[in-house]
Amino acid sequence: MSTKKWVYLFDELDQAMQYVNDEWDGLRGLFGGKGANLADMQRIGVPVPPGFTVTTEACNGYLAGGGVFPDGMWDQELQALMAIEKKTGKTFGDADHPLLVSCRSGAKFSMPGMMDTVLNIGLNDETAKGMIRHTKDPRFVYDAYRRLIQMFGSVVMNIPDEAFESAIEQMKREVGAASDADLTGAQWQYLTARFKTIFRSHTQVDFPQDPVEQLKMATEAVFKSWNGKRAVDYRNAAGIAHDLGTAVNIVTMVFGNMGDDCATGVAMTRNGATGAPKLEGDYLINAQGEDVVAGIRMTKDIDQLADDMPEAYAELQQIAKVLEKHYRDMQDIEFTIEKGKLWMLQTRDGKRTAQAAVRIAVDMAEEGLITHEEAVTRVSPSQIDFFLHPQFDTQAIAEARSQGMVLARGLNVSPGAAVGKVVFDADLAESWAKEQGRKVLMVRPETKPDDVHGMLAAKGILTSRGGRTSHAALVARQFGKPAIVGVSALQIDLNKRRMSVGDRVIQEGDWLSLDGNTGEIFIGQLTTMVPDIKDPWLIKLLAWADEIRTLGVWANVDYPVDAQRAREYGAEGIGLCRSEHMFFESERLPYIQKMIMAQLPFDRREALNTLLPFQREDFAGLFRVMDGLPVIIRLIDPPLHEFLPDLVQLINELADLKMRVKHAPTLAEIDSLLQQIQRKETIRKQAEHLHEQNPMLGLRGVRLGIQIPELTTMQVRAVFEAACEVTREGVKVLPKVMIPLTSHANELKVQREVLENEARKVMAEQGIEIEYKFGTMIELPRAALTADRIAEHAQFFSFGTNDLTQTTYGISRDDAEAGFLIGYLNRGILPENPFATLDRDGVGELMRIAIKKGRTTRKDMECGICGEHGGDPDSIAICHELGLTYVSCSPFRVPIARLAAAHAALKSKKAK
Repeated sequence: MSTKKWVYLFDELDQAMQYVNDEWDGLRGLFGGKGANLADMQRIGVPVPPGFTVTTEACNGYLAGGGVFPDGMWDQELQALMAIEKKTGKTFGDADHPLLVSCRSGAKFSMPGMMDTVLNIGLNDETAKGMIRHTKDPRFVYDAYRRLIQMFGSVVMNIPDEAFESAIEQMKREVGAASDADLTGAQWQYLTARFKTIFRSHTQVDFPQDPVEQLKMATEAVFKSWNGKRAVDYRNAAGIAHDLGTAVNIVTMVFGNMGDDCATGVAMTRNGATGAPKLEGDYLINAQGEDVVAGIRMTKDIDQLADDMPEAYAELQQIAKVLEKHYRDMQDIEFTIEKGKLWMLQTRDGKRTAQAAVRIAVDMAEEGLITHEEAVTRVSPSQIDFFLHPQFDTQAIAEARSQGMVLARGLNVSPGAAVGKVVFDADLAESWAKEQGRKVLMVRPETKPDDVHGMLAAKGILTSRGGRTSHAALVARQFGKPAIVGVSALQIDLNKRRMSVGDRVIQEGDWLSLDGNTGEIFIGQLTTMVPDIKDPWLIKLLAWADEIRTLGVWANVDYPVDAQRAREYGAEGIGLCRSEHMFFESERLPYIQKMIMAQLPFDRREALNTLLPFQREDFAGLFRVMDGLPVIIRLIDPPLHEFLPDLVQLINELADLKMRVKHAPTLAEIDSLLQQIQRKETIRKQAEHLHEQNPMLGLRGVRLGIQIPELTTMQVRAVFEAACEVTREGVKVLPKVMIPLTSHANELKVQREVLENEARKVMAEQGIEIEYKFGTMIELPRAALTADRIAEHAQFFSFGTNDLTQTTYGISRDDAEAGFLIGYLNRGILPENPFATLDRDGVGELMRIAIKKGRTTRKDMECGICGEHGGDPDSIAICHELGLTYVSCSPFRVPIARLAAAHAALKSKKAK
């Protein structure tokens, strides 16, 4: 029986593709993204150093086997190493012409938290001497050797990197060197010996001189890093499965630190912050790759490479175009130039901000690289959400600048506004944010994968070092965190927990504001504002989404100003106007309370007649804004006690008034207090009369309309008088009256007859015919199960999924989310919060039954959803599957819903 193949050379791509049935996604799962792309680049003729990949299956086998390599894996790795030796003409461990390799992790999805790179594996005391004889450059060799010990010690043996860095800093101070590049060969030789001592003091063993042992330990370290805390935390945050495993990539070393004709860099084929179609990145002359991303030296903008090394720059630009055309997406690339020769070390789909994701998708569609449908799928609904994140108020920025509140400026690598308290380490950032509810900004010299949990907890990220492709920039872009990096004027003292710019000192806990759009850092808290969605690429993308989707997108709004915003954001109607919200305004509340307190029909009518013009103007304002679009107005829904003061509060106030009567100094004051007591006693008695043990299942909705028909007929009169008024103005009105909380068809029949008579009366009085509909809200299980009978009296259904979820589960949302529900989610008893995402099997099944039964009675039955689920992408997908007419959500989620509805349509199309 043949041994399973665990290791593939880069030029064995065809064999690997055969193993995964020619599926690129399967290859990425086997090789990891890094290994798959290296092999693929070699196949299409891009210059890649020889190398091989140890598969993710080997990693899973190692972890399942308790830390033992799968049978045959190590032998295959050594055989692959021999194949590289043959390609390069060098021998691993040879003293004269040694082969050196790098070891890198590479999972299916790019993720911080995996083992960092180890460069120069194969160097030891003997091979270092051989390389010096061959290169005549002891500075280069000892710089490479100390890097191996430092990286191996840090990422394989978990020695704190600060132990090595402090030794370098001490050496630079002693000799007056400004940067690492200024140290001589002798100084690096001394530091190499010093690093060996540091290695032994932390591990109690010598740095391994056997190159094969170095490679084996590095391979194991990659496998182990898959289950490291930072990797697990990142996967949890990014929704990446924990059973994928990571591959190991072994690549022949090429050197960017052999002199001034060498360089190393990272770049993106388009701007990762804005999406502009221009090469963006950083590089360093005479350096290795880690120097660029670590931010230890100030990098150069990639544009300057055109002057420093014009031939290599021209080739890099050409390769960037080839890779974009091949992968049909923006690429994040790593490269090294060795003695003028360009080598590609990595390509992957580049991390980008939400704004960049939209522009890149649209630009690539217009360039013919992808279709409109692909462009729509390239942008996630959550990325659209970032367009709605706060930005700083322009006036606040102008004032801050004029008052000298700008602390410093850096590279604006991830846009948005972030305000928070300065925190200097990840653990504290997470603690302050999660346990204490504070807004924090993560501030570091540079971030590392160990910092990811703090970065995720922070509102924004600030570093004094690093460039546009640094770790901080990449993580910030992926998770939509405003970020500013490379603030060279910023001096951070981690020991004293403070930072400074010149003579300005900021202590940990002080407030700062970061403008990720401009790169400015402001002292204090600046005012933020919600931006308008006017990005031209977003407008175009959402227009394409509208052409694809079949599900309508409406909005839940109560006031004209919100309706205007909803319409600007693309809403096609109002799916829910909660008419009772208008009663809570201060000038109206006394009249609704008077209606509730009324003992005589005359008093009740008088109070309602006062409310009528208020409601009429409310509805007229909505109709004017929504000219030509449907407006669904839900009649009063909550129980009447909500309009009265709290009963316990009333009792306490009465007790206080009675106590004050006993101590009142004058008869006039006693008389005033007694009058107050009388008024409050009247309210208390009515509040006690209306008190219910479970008011949300009591006298509310349609029951309230049947009990007090004057109330809902006043509302319907207001709707139709407003409709007639604006019709005379030339506005096209499509009012739809929704009767809430129906549980029995007879309730709807009785209420609709009364209300429709009132509507006809108003139209007869006004001499105008209005196109209208009466419908109901399905928010009780019985209504869903008897929807065929309810449909005899309803012209549309609107699912109130908040209450339908509560009544289906028998759970009070407010009580559950503040109590046991979080524990249920943490323990996996419920897979997700049913109030955030529709419960497909329970609530979704009731909806399916209601839609089917309703359309059996009334074939053209319009069915929508107006609960908060209407703005949730996963719930929207379910609504599409159920065949709803529309979803309705808050105005701010309308753009998200438009894109999510298009995604649902495309997914359905693909499934068919």
